[in-house]
Amino acid sequence: MRSALVIPNRNGADHLARLLPALAAQSLQPDEVLVVDSASSDGSPARWRAYGARVVAIDAARFNHGGTRRWASTLTQADVLIYMTQDAVPADRDALRRLHDALFAAPDIGVAYGRQLPHPGASLLSAAGRSFNYPPQSRIKRRSDARELGIKTCFSSDAFAAYRRDALFAVGGFPEDVIGSEDAWVAARMLLKDYAVHYAADAQVHHSHEYTPIEEMRRYFDIGTFYRRESWIAEAFGHAGGEGLRFVRDQIDALAAAGQRWRGIEVVWRSALKLAGYKLGFLESHLPSALKRRISMFPRYWEENSA
Repeated sequence: MRSALVIPNRNGADHLARLLPALAAQSLQPDEVLVVDSASSDGSPARWRAYGARVVAIDAARFNHGGTRRWASTLTQADVLIYMTQDAVPADRDALRRLHDALFAAPDIGVAYGRQLPHPGASLLSAAGRSFNYPPQSRIKRRSDARELGIKTCFSSDAFAAYRRDALFAVGGFPEDVIGSEDAWVAARMLLKDYAVHYAADAQVHHSHEYTPIEEMRRYFDIGTFYRRESWIAEAFGHAGGEGLRFVRDQIDALAAAGQRWRGIEVVWRSALKLAGYKLGFLESHLPSALKRRISMFPRYWEENSA
């Protein structure tokens, strides 16, 4: 059974000093490494070629989180498609093998995604966020779990995920044109087709972000836009419920454990901005295109999707 590692790249040279040695040390070596490069100017495509990857180019103006991954899936005949982002670094030599094996832990699994640990030097709140969204317990999620998990049933992340090719194509592949959250879209489609989603906590990468409060607001504007436009997901799985409040409490607990309870106002402020961004995303059809481009983290999306 052949496997391919697929990584979108856009000026990712800063990550290669850690990423390439970590990939070279993996106990499972993919049969193919496919890098989709979006007009990088930092020399990273040449470094990927030297590593042995097949590098294909895409115009930066044509990049789309779902569409580009969809296109990449047609460029290989591998049975297992392992997607990573350029800033996700395997935490140990067995990360890819464990993710690959998790895909076949049960016959109905269509996608497996791994645990994301904070990068070395990550801030306290960033590290706590990783821990909240990626706990140490693995879980296989099926459609029936929606009663318990709500919309978190279809939570998945293609920053580090493996897909069975036949399952991915059975649900139509990655969406052609979404603003983001293409991984949740695919997971939801799979669940509705009675495939399972496997969270494999023992398959681990370092992957975290240091967003400013405004960047978080912009990110949640895009998430709100996604769920408004893909309303079928909430209809099938329900809403997040008290997830936001649980996240705030978890962040404050992390601050308290570190003796920084006084930073609780920062958590409240950040959470208020994220909620505002999410609500704005749900109202995006009433906003002018110029404003949406300004708010969004993916302004090119609005050039063709202003309706």
